[in-house]
Amino acid sequence: MKNPYPSETGCCARFNPERWDEKEVVWDNKLFVKDRVRCFFYMPLNFSKVIVRQLEKIDKADAYTPEPPVCLSDHTSKWNMDLYIEVAKPVNGAENTPLSGTYLTKVFEGPFKDTRIWCEQMKDWVARKGKAIKRTLMYYTTCPKCAKHYGKNYVVYFAQV
Repeated sequence: MKNPYPSETGCCARFNPERWDEKEVVWDNKLFVKDRVRCFFYMPLNFSKVIVRQLEKIDKADAYTPEPPVCLSDHTSKWNMDLYIEVAKPVNGAENTPLSGTYLTKVFEGPFKDTRIWCEQMKDWVARKGKAIKRTLMYYTTCPKCAKHYGKNYVVYFAQV
């Protein structure tokens, strides 16, 4: 499997937070492939396996996006989460799922244990904008190994409004 996004780690590309911090994004049937990750009290158990499985399908379909793809997590319960990986075109053998809507995005940095704090900060920020959150999605921008290498663990909150 090729990695079309060169990086100094050979894995995750360096993340640019300015592209996503405090932005409004409007999607009209933006295409993603969807899969499910098992969790234990919100802690992903098979995240890497699911990512690799989907990236193999994306590679076979040559459905890579020009920029490193957005990979969104929807924590549907403490036992599982839905994972959405951005693609350039439909992928055979995958659950192709378009997402539409207006999203406010905000970048956070720090350990995952701060997720609850970020969630409250996101709710406050969206409320100050006079909006109501319909749904939240998380974009974990790098794997733990690459976050350690880069010295930053960026997470982007997507709040559909």
